[in-house]
Amino acid sequence: MDIGNCLSLLNFLSAVDVRQLARSLRGSLTQDRTLCQIDFDVDANTGFFPPRPLPRLPEPFGIWEQAMADAQGTLGLGDDESPEALAKRATGEQWRSRVRSWPVLDTSDLHDIRYLQRAHMVLAFILHFYVHSTPTRDGCPTLHIPRSIAIPIVAVSDALGTAPVMTFADTVLWNWELIRPEMPLSADNIRYVNLLSGNETERAFYASSGAIELKGVEMLQIIESFMSLPSTADLAAINKIARDLSHLKTIIEELTDIFLAIKESVDPKAFYWHCRPWWVGSPSDGSSKPRWVFEGVADGKVKYAAGPSAGQSSVMHALDIFLDIDHKLQKKRQPTPSESNKKADIGFMERMRLYMPGLHREYLQYLTASPRSVRDVAQRHPSLRGPYNDVVAALKRLRDVHIRIVTLYVVTQSHSAPPSDIQMKERDGGRARGTGGMEASTLLKHGRDATTRAMI
Repeated sequence: MDIGNCLSLLNFLSAVDVRQLARSLRGSLTQDRTLCQIDFDVDANTGFFPPRPLPRLPEPFGIWEQAMADAQGTLGLGDDESPEALAKRATGEQWRSRVRSWPVLDTSDLHDIRYLQRAHMVLAFILHFYVHSTPTRDGCPTLHIPRSIAIPIVAVSDALGTAPVMTFADTVLWNWELIRPEMPLSADNIRYVNLLSGNETERAFYASSGAIELKGVEMLQIIESFMSLPSTADLAAINKIARDLSHLKTIIEELTDIFLAIKESVDPKAFYWHCRPWWVGSPSDGSSKPRWVFEGVADGKVKYAAGPSAGQSSVMHALDIFLDIDHKLQKKRQPTPSESNKKADIGFMERMRLYMPGLHREYLQYLTASPRSVRDVAQRHPSLRGPYNDVVAALKRLRDVHIRIVTLYVVTQSHSAPPSDIQMKERDGGRARGTGGMEASTLLKHGRDATTRAMI
């Protein structure tokens, strides 16, 4: 399939129910890998990013767009008792009152995937603005999300196959514009538009996450190339796999450099105290924070609302699947998992897929179901073991760096005093957790050790 036909098909897909069409086309995927990528809303050039996100919803959804715009820079955290935050309380209550007064808008005509993505992103920002600008009341076990937000975000989430809460896709994949519209998307030609905290540290964090995703497009191309090989047994194929593994190692090393560069643009205190509280989703068991109740939505309908997390990055999941990283400890590998590994939440990575766009999750499921494994091929061909192990070692080093970054930005900050311009109420006790709700250090070390065990 040439690029012209690909673009024509992409335009066609944007006008129909994409998930339904994906299911109807499933039988043709093994014959046409390019079709497979488009089928799952994975672009050959931009990966899991849409080539161009919708900049604004049409009427009657303008009230959502206006509310998101009005909230930015004018609302303060409900837990912040600093003079600046207290001065914003009246504005916040007026904004929330306006949201509560809205009619419930019908989203059933939003069939185009770009409209659904925009709707989810806008509603997720409104949801988190609403929740986290609300002053907490001691002893109140629940916080009610008004019908005007709750019903449409659940409906849009169902259409996209994702969770009704802010996700990684909302903050990174769908929340940007091109700096130079005449130029293609790149890490140097992207600007993140919407912020919860109004702090430039938040924008810098999104930019770093986006740079990782965009560099990851090269990994997706290598994965697709491997899946497209007619054979993995002949000399030409083995040589190509070796070259691609060497390239993949270089890509992962470049991802590690992006992780390390985060310290140059993202201030740890601003990240932890100003930005991070806005991302937190409905609290897990044991938290003193009120649980979210979605008005007008059936009890038990909202099962996953933990908030955005880097663990929701589809490109990193694709890499783990390609390398056969066993996060669930289902395979007998060495070294034997430590007691700390066994205590980790081994279902975390799989659960994070429920926060991905449904088509991206289906793409990962398709990769998982493939009978072709690069690790198995490397085990059969001694000349590939070194290149494969080099890739795994590079990924292990990346995860070592990730642990250091999370220690600096989350674990260390959780034991520090807030900056002078913020006065937070008493925090939840216990260990430092990621925004996805999981205990950070144990989880990341488990992922690092699972990576090491993939070595041949």
